[in-house]
Formats: sequence, C-alpha cells, structure tokens
Amino acid sequence: KSEYEVIIIGGGGHGLATAFYLAKNFNIRNVAILEKGWIGGGNVGRNTTILRSNYMYNANNLFYEEGMKMWRNLSQELNYNVMYSPRGILNLAHSDAQMNAYSRRGNSMRLNGIDAVLLNREEVKKIIPMADFSENVRFPIFGGLMQPSAGTARHDAVAWGYARQADSMGVDIIQNCEVTGFD
Repeated sequence: KSEYEVIIIGGGGHGLATAFYLAKNFNIRNVAILEKGWIGGGNVGRNTTILRSNYMYNANNLFYEEGMKMWRNLSQELNYNVMYSPRGILNLAHSDAQMNAYSRRGNSMRLNGIDAVLLNREEVKKIIPMADFSENVRFPIFGGLMQPSAGTARHDAVAWGYARQADSMGVDIIQNCEVTGFD
C-alpha cells in the first residue's frame, strides 16, 4: 500500500506481537510489518524455549510473571499450537554462595506471589537421580531453586501464530524487504 497507519520494522516476536495486539485490542489494522528476512528466521527462531519468572528484583519478577500468565492461554488466543508446556524449571546450585543467592531469589519470588522452592542436595537427587552427585566433579550439586509453574514453548511457533493471526486481521507482512531512507 502507499500508506499505513503504523509501520513496524522487524517481523520477529516483538514486531509480530505488536501488530497482532494493535489489531486485536485497538482495531488498528492498517499496519505493515517490514522484515528483511523471513518470519521466524531470526532470533525468534533461534531463541531459548524456557519460560520463567525466577528473577531477583520485584519489577522483573512481576513483569515476567505477567508474561507467564499470557503464555498459559497463548495457543488458544492465536488458534495455533505454540507447544507451551508448564513442566517447571530447576536451576542447580554449585556452591554455598549460589545456594545463598538462590535462597534470596526464592524469597523475593515468594514475596511477589510467585512459586519458588529451594531444594537441598537430597531433594534435587530425588528429582534428577541420573545427575552426577559425586563430590569430585567440576560442578558439584549443592541444591537448587525450582519454579514449578515455569516451562517451555516453541518461539518459532509463536512467531507463526502471531503472523497468521495478524495477517487474518488485515496486517500486511512484507518479507525479504530492504528498508532504506531512515536516518
């Protein structure tokens, strides 16, 4: 088109989500996403699959926990399987200092209403008995911090889900586009 109400540079996860929510929540559909490569071909396709809110600082905890809530219903919202799996996450501690840090982080999480369980060495051993718990290893296991509600998702599937829904609402997705003329 010769004119758009909104132009988004980059068709990664953030650009696609922005276009989707502009269309869904604000009825702004005259939107173009300009992507220099292909949808799902950049960082969103290579990104980690871990979803968690196990951070130390209040603002981070609450921000990521809000994101965790969004993940729980994202497949239904996009009508696309993002392969969300709330299987939990366990961060292993390899020193007393790390156990102390995980204790503080877990307390911060719990104060913000986020599930966190500090585990000692024996409790970790029950969860992952196949790990090497011998004393003379490079990274001995002292314990860990578990967030049972954390999980995984396929970020490339998220990109395709957002793209599909944004496209169905009238957003133009222009791939293999070279953007010039911006200073």
